[in-house]
Amino acid sequence: MAMDQIVIKGAREHNLKNVDVTIPRDKLVVFTGLSGSGKSSLAFDTIYADGQRRYVESLSSYARMFLGQMEKPDVDSIEGLSPAISIDQKTTSQNPRSTVGTVTEVYDYLRLLWARVGTPHCPNCGKEIRQQSIDQIIDQLMALGEGTRVQIMAPVIRGKKGEHVKIFEDARRSGYVRVRADGNMYDLSEGISLEKNKKHNIEVVVDRLILRPDVVHRLTDSCETAAALSGGLILANILPDDRDILFSQNYACEDCGISIEELTPRMFSFNNPFGACPTCTGLGTQLKVDPELVIPNKSVSLLDGAICASGWNNVRGDGISRMYFEALSKKYHFSLRDPVEKLSKEVMDVILYGTKGEKLELQYDQPRGKGVLYQAFEGIIPNLERRYKETQSDGVREELESCMSECPCPTCGGKRLRRESLAVTVGDLSISDYCEKSVIDALDFVDQLTLTEQQMRIGERILKEIKNRLGFLRSVGLEYLTLSRASATLSGGEAQRIRLATQIGSSLMGVLYILDEPSIGLHQRDNDKLLATLKRLRDLGNTLIVVEHDEDTMRAADYIVDVGPGAGIHGGNIVCTGTAEDIMNCKESITGQYLSGRKKIPVPAKRRKGNGKSLKIIGARENNLKNIDAEIPLGEFVCITGVSGSGKSSLINEILYKRLVTELNGAKKVAGAHTDILGIDNLDKVIAIDQSPIGRTPRSNPATYTGVFNDIRDLFASTAEAKARGYKANRFSFNVKGGRCEACQGDGIVKIEMHFLADIYVPCDVCKGARYNRETLEVKYKGKNIYDVLEMTVEEGLEFFSSIPKIKRKLQTLYDVGLGYVKIGQPATTLSGGEAQRLKLASEMSRKQTDAVFVFDEPTIGLHPKDVETLLKVFDTLIGNGATVIVIEHDLDVIRSADYWEAGGLDGRFFAHQEEIDLCWRLRSRGRGILCVPQSVVYHLGGGTLPQGSPRKTFLNFRNNLLLLYKNLPERRLRAVMRLRFWLDALASLQMLATGQWRSAAAVWQARREFHRIRKDFEASRWENLTLTVLDPIPEQGAFSLLWQYYVLRHCTFDRLP
Repeated sequence: MAMDQIVIKGAREHNLKNVDVTIPRDKLVVFTGLSGSGKSSLAFDTIYADGQRRYVESLSSYARMFLGQMEKPDVDSIEGLSPAISIDQKTTSQNPRSTVGTVTEVYDYLRLLWARVGTPHCPNCGKEIRQQSIDQIIDQLMALGEGTRVQIMAPVIRGKKGEHVKIFEDARRSGYVRVRADGNMYDLSEGISLEKNKKHNIEVVVDRLILRPDVVHRLTDSCETAAALSGGLILANILPDDRDILFSQNYACEDCGISIEELTPRMFSFNNPFGACPTCTGLGTQLKVDPELVIPNKSVSLLDGAICASGWNNVRGDGISRMYFEALSKKYHFSLRDPVEKLSKEVMDVILYGTKGEKLELQYDQPRGKGVLYQAFEGIIPNLERRYKETQSDGVREELESCMSECPCPTCGGKRLRRESLAVTVGDLSISDYCEKSVIDALDFVDQLTLTEQQMRIGERILKEIKNRLGFLRSVGLEYLTLSRASATLSGGEAQRIRLATQIGSSLMGVLYILDEPSIGLHQRDNDKLLATLKRLRDLGNTLIVVEHDEDTMRAADYIVDVGPGAGIHGGNIVCTGTAEDIMNCKESITGQYLSGRKKIPVPAKRRKGNGKSLKIIGARENNLKNIDAEIPLGEFVCITGVSGSGKSSLINEILYKRLVTELNGAKKVAGAHTDILGIDNLDKVIAIDQSPIGRTPRSNPATYTGVFNDIRDLFASTAEAKARGYKANRFSFNVKGGRCEACQGDGIVKIEMHFLADIYVPCDVCKGARYNRETLEVKYKGKNIYDVLEMTVEEGLEFFSSIPKIKRKLQTLYDVGLGYVKIGQPATTLSGGEAQRLKLASEMSRKQTDAVFVFDEPTIGLHPKDVETLLKVFDTLIGNGATVIVIEHDLDVIRSADYWEAGGLDGRFFAHQEEIDLCWRLRSRGRGILCVPQSVVYHLGGGTLPQGSPRKTFLNFRNNLLLLYKNLPERRLRAVMRLRFWLDALASLQMLATGQWRSAAAVWQARREFHRIRKDFEASRWENLTLTVLDPIPEQGAFSLLWQYYVLRHCTFDRLP
């Protein structure tokens, strides 16, 4: 066998059909194909699973007990396999303590840097603090007042695990009598037993005395002894109130008397009690009752249920709450029938926060008697918070949490650390402030950091590691992330690229890396960075297998494996292997047809006009939105587009969706900052559809999710055989006792635990994997039992149930969304994200959609162009049924299929400038139609606008003009045009000299020299490698600009859409 190949024979995992494939080693290999075609089954469930299994089996049986071992994939053999590392999108940590800094280990080096070269300051006055002498400590203790009882203790153990028997023995031998362990006082003569696996604090009691002028010498000796025992720390325990004061010979503020211990890395960890904020325990947030969730709809009166909090949501029917509110209305003169929005601020404050101890006159009239009580009103919010703290019930706690939201910690302000830790600075920044910077700004800060010679010796290696890790993040296009960003908020693509950056830092070679669509969520401008990173890993001597649909990644790959040709049962074969050129020349490859431009997603011949109604968002101010107004027409396909971070998600997900789901669906959500939304009364419901799984267990399947399984069970229960046996519909459910096989409890498989080997799943030996018992399977409809029906594909089910309209209609919706190949009873855990998304759509399509709004956030993520075309057809169906579809999207094919674009603040000259012409040309050369959007705006990388007439802008403008000609004009015409261009440049530079712009005039000729240098460098590949620097549109259109743009447009014609 050749050592430069990975040879797979007889792969049959999931829908793979006994395929053989050979993959070159040490290359960038792309697996592509339709969603559900078997790409991931081959890459992850076969190649990675076997590579991981072999590695784990090479370890000792003891080590294997602590590692999750993968089961052997269904494959005959794999040869030439290296140790495999999977970098997928499903490993994002949901732990609120996990951040970008901790995941990339940058934060570990930052903690070390701040601990070793940081400058401590007083948390109160901000003054730089220094070491504290014994004399200063004595003065502070004597200031407590004569007669104060004090215990001087030496903290010898602080937050360390172990039994610490030797510590107690040494203290006893040294003549000490008492110690305090974990807050409890012990006599050293007794046996002290501590738990080995818990962290402990131990202080040796050095002296106990009453402060008087004549004990100063004794106090000094005791403090010196304590400091010697503990390495500079002295703990004074003030009796009788048992208050501790920690003194340090290391750092203390002379003015405020605040001492801190010697700086250590754990002081800067929000996951360690010595560094974490004591109020929020390092989370940075707290759960607090949110008034907006307590009273979500202020147009409703208190009597009609404006309060949605547990225990207060039935003022009309509940005697106790009615009694309180009638007393409040009488005392504060308001009506319970008035809408909440009409109540005064004072009244709302009393309702929410109580009467502050002032008693109300409560009149009760019950069967046991009637009378008057005088009692204060606690307030709804204090009542809910008290019940939340006191309850032991998980159900009650969960119910109360529905009225609560996370808010920044009042002590640390969301910075997670103790105030002592936040007062330590490096370069005048605390560690928290540094983590709030983006990766690119953090790199700049480190580059410009000025340290003393001594600090530089200490921190040189630390700074080098920080720079390297931040550089890796920048190289994979994540320079916009902040180190403090929570890992749970990262998209799958971002989390995957973070892991990729970590792998680059390891510099391993001979490894097989398997990646799952790393380009997801990545702006096109950063795609080249990602590809360069992948090639860098390859050049280290690694093999990369990338499951991907991205065109640029496929063109950059050394080798492509096209899996298909269709999805599900229609896929599972290797259609074609080779270079991008080989795939494009393969007629059977659907991917090749789209890649070569032979197949395209058609543009709608006619745009819908909608139903004449609209939603108007007024004064949107959430995140970076600048008090904007937006109008969204109803009954149309509406696309919200713009660069990453422009505010699309803030406008739709945070404001529009949360407001609609609260008012239409009754959910408890707090919409982002805005003034109002008009036109909600035109809608009936709102549905947000994403690619998250439809179920977490194999018991969930397309039949149960769409509800067709209920109809199928009813059908089997109506057969003559079932009626004769007395079977009801629940007999045909594998989730309840009766009809299911009890040996496997309806799973069809049995788990065999193998301890230090991987667990094995085998078919149930009673039902042979059929899930039902023998009696249930004897009931048949048209010769098929219930198990046979669940094993049918949707296509087969359509034909089988053609005479049952109710079942056929639901199966037809599954077929219409492109899921005809999926089995009716296929476990939900085996469905891809795209399949789960279409399944959710199918379940909604079987319901009424008039006056419904569907919200999608980048639904084309991870979809093949063929799947995108199917998705657009589904959108057409939804809109045809009276719904409105709102899509946040970057995909050009989706954008140009929309009826209405919403793109923010606009500039009509955008497409007249040369860089946009160049963009159109590149799209057209790859077989794409050109989308010309009138009145558009572009936000440029870096965010700055070059001053008009500046030398830099002049240089880029003139160079871009020359590059545009070189890329777009034939050689024969180019020579003639270049002569004209020379005289135009000469005239332009003369005009600049006449107006005193001599630096701009020089920039014109500098641009020409740069152009000729680039031309020589790229002569061999003039169509692919030249790029233009993006500039802002020219504010004024002079004669020179108009003449030149007319000439360029004359010689570069493009497809234009309405």
